[in-house]
Amino acid sequence: MLANYEAFLIENSSTIATIESSLRSLTWFLPGRFKDAELASESLSATLNLLSLYHDTLLARRLSQDPKLKPLIPPSPHSRYTRAWSDKSGQYKWAARALEVIKFLQLVVEMSLRRKVGRNAKWRAIVSIEFVKAVLRLILLRTTQRPVLTPAIPERDLDPATLPPALSTSSSPTLVGSPSSSPPSTPEHLKNNHVPLDPVHPLLASPPPLKSAMPVEEYLLPKALNTASVKQPAFLVRPLTSPKDWLAEVLYILRPLFYDATNALASVLSISRHGNSAVRPLITSLTIDLLARSLRRTPPPTSGLERSEYARRDRDLLWYFLRGPVWQFYTKPKLTSFADSTSHTPVLGLMSAFIRDWIPLIDSYHYCGSTFFAALGVVKPTLCPDTAT
Repeated sequence: MLANYEAFLIENSSTIATIESSLRSLTWFLPGRFKDAELASESLSATLNLLSLYHDTLLARRLSQDPKLKPLIPPSPHSRYTRAWSDKSGQYKWAARALEVIKFLQLVVEMSLRRKVGRNAKWRAIVSIEFVKAVLRLILLRTTQRPVLTPAIPERDLDPATLPPALSTSSSPTLVGSPSSSPPSTPEHLKNNHVPLDPVHPLLASPPPLKSAMPVEEYLLPKALNTASVKQPAFLVRPLTSPKDWLAEVLYILRPLFYDATNALASVLSISRHGNSAVRPLITSLTIDLLARSLRRTPPPTSGLERSEYARRDRDLLWYFLRGPVWQFYTKPKLTSFADSTSHTPVLGLMSAFIRDWIPLIDSYHYCGSTFFAALGVVKPTLCPDTAT
């Protein structure tokens, strides 16, 4: 059964990837359409992410088994690095996969708990999730002794539509409408080579001149080797050496746990004393973030992968606009005002309705901000940064 499914996936990988992308885009517009639409939307999104993770594993395994099926475009440094560590260490592979699975399911768990338990129990569950994620990240840090990349598993950098025909097997099932793997028959006008063609026949005409204005340098530059191309994949990120480097990375890993723990405490205090204790978690988290940023090392220009990871962490500071008092007193009024002013404007009215559907979800769910930014195109939909958690 599993072998048949793998053969079906390999044969129709391009079609399945298109269906996954279409369904994932649909989930962004489901909230607010019917009762419990947000739970159905996130459940479908989590299922698609898990299937994509499984499909990526099968495709990578099939490509590694046959040396003739090497991709024409070399993998990205991130994929080379994470795949090298996954192949080198079983502990790294399973910790990284478990971390991604938890991130796929965390919002579904929160939505389910909100319907069955109280606010305090929900926050205890969120703290437990962040504790497990922190432990997994510390395992990755201990295994590699290098900064933990996000995501910790190889990203899909291969377009299934570009897979060579060698991946197909004649006995594997195919979807309706899939092109046949048998070679096309010879056209009738090419079977007889004794009759000369007319001099003005299109087959004898000169090809039209190329209209591409791309300079030769721009074409060759992406294909040129650099220092990252010749490095061993596991050494694309330098190991941590000084105690300050280790402290910066540990603070960055533990910061989401501190934020959620102080949020859970603030939730209890606000119920017992009817006070507003939402400022303290935000200030604590932002202080730890800035401290970790000031302590971390400055990578050299040749460490492109490490520099891109630190740049992503800097961009993730924008998540604070969806948290606590910043969300309640600044971001939310701005978005509401924009939605009200554009509700009757063509095209922008669609964005207005989209924002109106998502504002209550950001108010109600802790993990909803990452999905909202993914829907707006700020981050990749399959990646959910944890800086906001």
